Amino acid sequence: MKPGDELPPLEIEVTRTLIVAGALASRDYQDVHHDPEAARAKGSPDVFMNILTTNGLVGRYITDLFGPGTVLRKVAIRLGAPNYPGDTMVLRGTVEDVRDPDLVVVRITGDNGIGRHVSGTVTVTIPDGPEGSDGREGSDGREGSDGREGSERAER
Repeated sequence: MKPGDELPPLEIEVTRTLIVAGALASRDYQDVHHDPEAARAKGSPDVFMNILTTNGLVGRYITDLFGPGTVLRKVAIRLGAPNYPGDTMVLRGTVEDVRDPDLVVVRITGDNGIGRHVSGTVTVTIPDGPEGSDGREGSDGREGSDGREGSERAER
């Protein structure tokens, strides 16, 4: 793994259930994340995803690619275009820096039908180091317990 390497994308269907469940799970009870009428009254066409849900999805993207032993050291993201129900967000990553044998910085973007939803960087520790990991399998280079390689697991 080296700077410039692109990671496989992850498509996430943005459903009303995902938006509401993410808001509830993160204890974000702002009405714009669960009440369509309240969201419209405040100028939004519908409910929209909160930053904590996006943050969790970014973390999932990285750990699905690098393996369950991956530790998120720093997640620095910025939101842009809202994620509304019925859209699809595509997360992409590019290795920005490999600082130590096991410390990697990945530039993240997430786009939906109206633009860039999220951008930023994620700094991770990969216990076995990135050498030998091609970003598609777990950090130990083996297939997952379900018999599918890591990139396929990331698409679930």
